[in-house]
Amino acid sequence: MAEVETGRYTVGVFKDVASAERGVDALKRQGFPVEALTMLAKESPETSGLLQTVFGRIPGKVDLQGIGSALAAGSLVGTLEAVAGGLSKNGLAASLKSVGFQPHDGRIFETLVDRGGVLVAVCSEPRAADALSTLHCYGGGNAAIGAWTGRL
Repeated sequence: MAEVETGRYTVGVFKDVASAERGVDALKRQGFPVEALTMLAKESPETSGLLQTVFGRIPGKVDLQGIGSALAAGSLVGTLEAVAGGLSKNGLAASLKSVGFQPHDGRIFETLVDRGGVLVAVCSEPRAADALSTLHCYGGGNAAIGAWTGRL
């Protein structure tokens, strides 16, 4: 596996677009900048609208093994595309391993997104616990922090 400086991500999956919107709004109120956020969800008019609102641009499309056509924006997407074959080729579960998540975490995130959930990731190692707490409080299912420095 290629070594890539990834930053550290805190990830959770919201059950639907409305829940994700509330969670992202809470993260922004707590001072997490949009540049620290990543969102990924199955393609739909609702997810497109949410990602456009949050990021101020049309989200990118990615075909994910096991999920199909998805919309995504944020730094985690670029990081996952840069490692060992990329997000499109490896799928979400396998790609998340490259940024410090256990294989079972990746499979859970992939399953939840496939069921219509919205993955939200925050890149902020100094405030990872704050991000984790906010994701949990607003319904970010199975929220977890990726591996800390040196654990990969």
